[in-house]
Amino acid sequence: MTRADFLRARSPEAKAAREAEILAAAARLATTKGVREVTVTAIADEVAMHKSAMLRYFETREDIFLRLAGTAWHDWSVEVRSRLDAIAPCPDAETKKWAETARSISATLAGTLVARPLFCDLLAHTPLNLERNVSTDTVRTFKKGAFAEVDSIADTLCALTPLDANQARAVVTTATSMAGALWQMAAPGTQLRAFYETDPELSHSIVDVEPRLTDILSALLTGYATRSTRTGGR
Repeated sequence: MTRADFLRARSPEAKAAREAEILAAAARLATTKGVREVTVTAIADEVAMHKSAMLRYFETREDIFLRLAGTAWHDWSVEVRSRLDAIAPCPDAETKKWAETARSISATLAGTLVARPLFCDLLAHTPLNLERNVSTDTVRTFKKGAFAEVDSIADTLCALTPLDANQARAVVTTATSMAGALWQMAAPGTQLRAFYETDPELSHSIVDVEPRLTDILSALLTGYATRSTRTGGR
């Protein structure tokens, strides 16, 4: 990169373009190698910048990935709410229709998460380290955005089921928390996963995330919905 290139990046438009370039590079590397393995230097090399110059745009490596996590939350929320809107409401958990509805909702939540490998990886790393090496203002912005998406999805779930707002939010947070944890256990595309697959004694360590998560969410939805139906929502 030339000095002229760097100076042009001082304009608001150029700065935004450079930030987008850095974020895209980090996403590419993390999708291939996993969030854990991607360093600041690797991202800087990917965009042909010196590390010190790149850190003029973001506080830290964690800041870059936390920004990606915020975008991923929004994108997932938009998709999952669109898919949930196609499911017919079932306000009573004691009807024959409920099992089908609960399974459809659970499969939608699980399927849309598993279809976003980077998001699943980011979900695991967010509480572990991404929120711990950035400013409190950055954490606040991320948290408020994520909470808003949880509330939006929860509102959609409340319209489909007997769940109250707190129960619906718990379903969403369980879905995302478990997706992050199960994704790490599954270790897709890693030497560890290959090791599990070649050793019959360790085959139980292989986690198939989507059906496992679907089962967990279906059980949680049914438990909450049954309680709400029998207590009249109290």
